[in-house]
Amino acid sequence: MEDNRRAIDYAIYLTIITLALLFLFFGNRIATTGMIIDFSDYESTVVEAVVTEIISHEEAEEWWVGTTRIFESRITSSDYRNRVVTAEQSSGGRFASFDRYVRKGDRVLLTLGDDQWHFLTFVRINTILILGAVFTVLLVVFGRVKGLNAILTLGFTCVAVFAVFIPSILSGKNIYLSSIIVCVYSIIVTLFLLYGVNKKSFAAVAGCFGGVIAAAFVTLFMSRIMELSGITDGDSIYLMMLSTENPIDLVAIVFAGIIIGAVGAIMDVAVSISSALWELKKRAPKLSFKGIFRSGMNIGKDIMGSMTNTLVLAYIGSSLSVILLMVVYVTSFTELFNMELVIVELLQAIVGIIGIFLTIPLTALMCAVLFSNKRKRSS
Repeated sequence: MEDNRRAIDYAIYLTIITLALLFLFFGNRIATTGMIIDFSDYESTVVEAVVTEIISHEEAEEWWVGTTRIFESRITSSDYRNRVVTAEQSSGGRFASFDRYVRKGDRVLLTLGDDQWHFLTFVRINTILILGAVFTVLLVVFGRVKGLNAILTLGFTCVAVFAVFIPSILSGKNIYLSSIIVCVYSIIVTLFLLYGVNKKSFAAVAGCFGGVIAAAFVTLFMSRIMELSGITDGDSIYLMMLSTENPIDLVAIVFAGIIIGAVGAIMDVAVSISSALWELKKRAPKLSFKGIFRSGMNIGKDIMGSMTNTLVLAYIGSSLSVILLMVVYVTSFTELFNMELVIVELLQAIVGIIGIFLTIPLTALMCAVLFSNKRKRSS
């Protein structure tokens, strides 16, 4: 009996992975159809290289003239591999003192322009990959099978965003629908792979769906009420200029950013409540529908306070430089708190919190429905 149950669990696990991969494959095919951006227009020669020798360093007395460092490097990628070339690193202006000049042994990116190699930036991804490998090992050591599943679900979510959602925006698809589909995909794949297909997962999924739908409606309503344009910074203007014939809907981009940003917190809350109530039910099998629901609400209240702070602090931390600039240069707080950039950040935090608020009772209710004994529930 136990072997049959284990075989069924493996079959369900493999089925979920297969369906997730099929969604990514066909989703990418659909999303990339009719791409409005021709990436061939942006082709340039960028190669990795190792600095082998510093040839010269010319530093002007006046800061506005700039500084030039000529160096020799050996290319380690592309068709130019093993070719030794001479490149230059130029800097100048008010922030030249903050520049980090290349040194012998540095790994750098070079770009070719006008038959001259120029320094582009330092190669930093290798360090991140090492840190990511450490993170992966720690996750597997402490989480074991669930750690592996966590890495797998994280990969599925990232691929869904970059291979399905982003191309769907650039191909002119409906951004509102695409963002909801990707969120639903992430919720289902993450919860079912991490916790299996059981009552606990179904309760958490139902609570997440409710929270995401509520957050979506609030965002749509508030965007209309506040007459948002979606132009929050210079990046928004560049997005709008990507395609003049079919410009990207910047308000929809704001909507997608808010919903995708809230999904993680909503999943966290739903899983915490569902897991706690599942353990409680196993320890107290006679717990009634009312008792499970009341316990879920009490657990949710405890989670709510800390999660609210987590969301607000995360948004403040991610926009700290912008906040400092606005506080320094904006003379009126009335103007500050009516700027669209500030309004969007506040809306993002508040919508995420509202999504959490509505996820709590929905998850508790679904747990009470699924976990409670039918005979107890009827009585």
